[in-house]
Amino acid sequence: MGGSGKGQVAAFAALASRRLALVADVSAHTAEALRLNQKLAGIEMEVLRLQLEIGRTGAGIQLVQDLHDAEQSAAAARDACKKSEERIMAIEGEIADVDRALSKATSGSEGEAP
Repeated sequence: MGGSGKGQVAAFAALASRRLALVADVSAHTAEALRLNQKLAGIEMEVLRLQLEIGRTGAGIQLVQDLHDAEQSAAAARDACKKSEERIMAIEGEIADVDRALSKATSGSEGEAP
């Protein structure tokens, strides 16, 4: 590492620890995004089923209400997916920042190769 001292070692360790925590966060959010996408796919299948049923038997009050509820659930799931994806992108940006700081800390310059 550029320079020496316990302070630099501690700073490097803190950066490495922060990176590990961010990677764990992105992993957890990715798992949540996958769960939300699976939920959305199931709701979209229900919307299609209800649309087909309405087309086949007519627009009964209960079917129309069920379709409306399913469409609202799908919209909420889409919103949750979008927010999850935005959070993942933000965390990935934080990881990139930490990576730049780690590169700088290990090279002793502005991120050039050691």
